[in-house]
Amino acid sequence: MTEEQLSSNHPTLPPTTEEDRFSWLRLLRSRKVGPTTFRRLLREHGSAQNALAALPEMARAAGIKGYEICPSGVIEAELKAAKAANAQLLCLGSADFPDALNDLSDAPPMLWAIGDPSILHKPTMAMVGARNCSSLGARMARGLATDLGKQGYVVVSGLARGIDTSAHLAALDTGTVAVMAGGVDVIYPAENTDLARDIAHSGLRLSEQPMGVTPQARHFPRRNRIISGLAQAVVVVEAAAKSGSLITARDALDQGREVLAVPGHPFDARAAGCNLLIRDGATLVRSAEDVIEALPQQQADLFKAPALPDVAPQPAPSSAELHREILARLGPSPIAEDQLIRDIAATAGEIGPVLVDLELDGHIQRQPGGLLSLTA
Repeated sequence: MTEEQLSSNHPTLPPTTEEDRFSWLRLLRSRKVGPTTFRRLLREHGSAQNALAALPEMARAAGIKGYEICPSGVIEAELKAAKAANAQLLCLGSADFPDALNDLSDAPPMLWAIGDPSILHKPTMAMVGARNCSSLGARMARGLATDLGKQGYVVVSGLARGIDTSAHLAALDTGTVAVMAGGVDVIYPAENTDLARDIAHSGLRLSEQPMGVTPQARHFPRRNRIISGLAQAVVVVEAAAKSGSLITARDALDQGREVLAVPGHPFDARAAGCNLLIRDGATLVRSAEDVIEALPQQQADLFKAPALPDVAPQPAPSSAELHREILARLGPSPIAEDQLIRDIAATAGEIGPVLVDLELDGHIQRQPGGLLSLTA
């Protein structure tokens, strides 16, 4: 019988006492113990306490010198920080742990959560994409998240700049989950501090990392498997040919989730990853209806929520930021000037002179019908 079969025949039982939860955390925070090893140790030793007692000898047998399990003081400090942040611990196998993660071989044994964990038991859809997204990409993410929310879906994303931010903002009223690469109490990027606070108020922030951990590059790929694992499908809206969004898409395929992508202009590098996904078999997305139709019927039959008011526009950027903001939002595909003004949340009087400067400098060009694009 394989290890995977053993795991499925003997599911991990959640801790039932504070002492058990302490031991679970201490085992998981010990050196060289990841999610898969954690589950194996529990299965072999029956409890986290027994596994902790056996770890030093196991390390010596493996040739690891000077091995020590995680000190109790480290766990005490983590629990104290969690209490200060009003975070709660969701443990594998417990009623409040997300059902969608239970079937993953590398599911995180524990997740810190700030917000309402009950949202994890609703139908979920992940949305990821470029940090330096175009205006069209941001608008598409907002539209998809809004419409999927009205259809009863909770939108899961990673709280990053660009597509993630647009998706979270549009789904605040209908439900959104932010899976964070660092500690659940460490907001990154800092510009999303207000958004993170709003998500905790009406949705949920999640992380498998210890409290207070600043996100590092190595944390993001691990975070991505949770984003895809929580969702019934992953929608990619703008992604470069080599990007974290494509890592999430690969995780989704490995986990048996649907992968969908929004097509983009062939000349726009931000769309290259999406176009590659579609070429390789991902479902092409033009609207929320495309997303829902791609799901198995039992997942698509959801209650329709009542129509909600549009999300309030974000404050307009300062004039010093307008040059950068316009160039970041424009791409090879032309968009209407009035749409660009709405996306940036600036007035025509503020943005008009900047557009003239950019046009004279050769950075942008006007197309027939009042459309704007980057100069090829």
